[in-house]
Amino acid sequence: MAEHDMASFREALAAWTFGGGPAEPARRLAEDLRVHTAVLLEGLSDSAALDTLAAAHGRDLAAEGVCVLPMGGAMNVGRYAANLGREGLGLRLVGLCDEAERGYYLRGWQLAGAAAQDIHICVADLEDELIRTLGVDAVRDLVEAEGDLRALDVFLRQPAQRGRGAYRQLQRFLGTKKGRKIRYGHVLAAALTPAHPATPLTALLAGL
Repeated sequence: MAEHDMASFREALAAWTFGGGPAEPARRLAEDLRVHTAVLLEGLSDSAALDTLAAAHGRDLAAEGVCVLPMGGAMNVGRYAANLGREGLGLRLVGLCDEAERGYYLRGWQLAGAAAQDIHICVADLEDELIRTLGVDAVRDLVEAEGDLRALDVFLRQPAQRGRGAYRQLQRFLGTKKGRKIRYGHVLAAALTPAHPATPLTALLAGL
């Protein structure tokens, strides 16, 4: 129920931020749901990974008052941050982004009066971070378990992949089919264990 209600909050927030709607529905829902933190993510695959990792740790972020918000691209962070931060709903902001998008987040955080240390940075992207943490062999095993090994092998035979390293090849493969990045956001995050090194994703969850 909490996640359903949080979806209503996300919808009201988007209508206010991008549709010119009133602020009051989002403000009222934030108060009713006791939302205190918004996690601003670039896309749905990041959200899938965070939701999966949280569940694996026995946490229900929506019930805790944490809104996980996939924004549909880092360029939207400024508008969301302005409405969510100090001059808007007064929420704590936490973010996850690629190194290439750091500037968008820093500017958004500045607009919101938020703490820059709550931005967690992936060097390339989250998939790359997770592949490097789990290791190529483990990720290939997961791809096989998902029934995608033949598709991966066909992809790797393409001329464009011959000069790329194994990590980069796997990263590119996950983005070659609609919905695959989201599905593997779940799969890769579910494979993380406490024995693996920390990632920006695990650091983000630990700080919530």
